[in-house]
Amino acid sequence: MAKTVADVMTPAPITVKPETPLSEVIKTIAEKRISGLPVTDEAGQLVGVISETDLMWRETNVTPPAYIMLLDSVIYLENPGRYEKDLHKALGQTVGEVMSSNPVTIAPEKPLSEAAKLMHDRQVNRLPVIDASGQIVGILTRGDIVRAMAAEQS
Repeated sequence: MAKTVADVMTPAPITVKPETPLSEVIKTIAEKRISGLPVTDEAGQLVGVISETDLMWRETNVTPPAYIMLLDSVIYLENPGRYEKDLHKALGQTVGEVMSSNPVTIAPEKPLSEAAKLMHDRQVNRLPVIDASGQIVGILTRGDIVRAMAAEQS
């Protein structure tokens, strides 16, 4: 019988709120040795994911987009909107300011093979597992899938 997401996921994952300070998230991720956390609102609905990648913006040197001046006009050679978004992430102090919104999710009853394909295709390291009411019931990581594969080998 094929394994489902519910068979392999980590149930009841640690979650944070958008107003959680980044210092708290950094400490949690380091202490628990995890690479990211689901972000939920007051009703427990998933609103985003905060990952090591999101946090690393704090250590980057965000550079303004290249531009040229022509007759008192500034012509950007790159999208200045992207710079603003990058700068906002680098200067953010709360989860809501730096998290990735609209995360890819999966239902607990889905086959594990579907989850693995989704993670591969969308290039994500974790999938929040959402039930029919929109509540987060677990988290599935690439490591969970590899461990399930190893268990089948033995």
